[in-house]
Amino acid sequence: MPAHEKINYVEYPARDLDATKRFFRAAFGWEFVDYGPEYAAFTGQCLDGGFFKSDLAATTRQGSALIVLYSERLEDTLSNVVLAGGEVVKPIFSFPGGRRFHFTEPSGNELAVWSEPVA
Repeated sequence: MPAHEKINYVEYPARDLDATKRFFRAAFGWEFVDYGPEYAAFTGQCLDGGFFKSDLAATTRQGSALIVLYSERLEDTLSNVVLAGGEVVKPIFSFPGGRRFHFTEPSGNELAVWSEPVA
């Protein structure tokens, strides 16, 4: 059951909906449910959401919110992102509390992946 007045869903634009779905399946194992030719939803990722057909893309340089995924093995996840066709736009860097990198997926949306600091 959704929590009252809590973030429940996120939506991203997708220039190429099929390429975006292929990328997230290959890089992260996500599954999608299509709702017509211009929308695909995902669930089971700690936050449900979807991609809608659009010529726009969400990037931090344009003021978009940044969705950040978690990884227990940051270097392996970075490799999966690259092999799946993602582009690393900020290589792994340290920040207070951990390390992360930023990438764009085939439709141009920017996301990040973080992990705890190396012990």
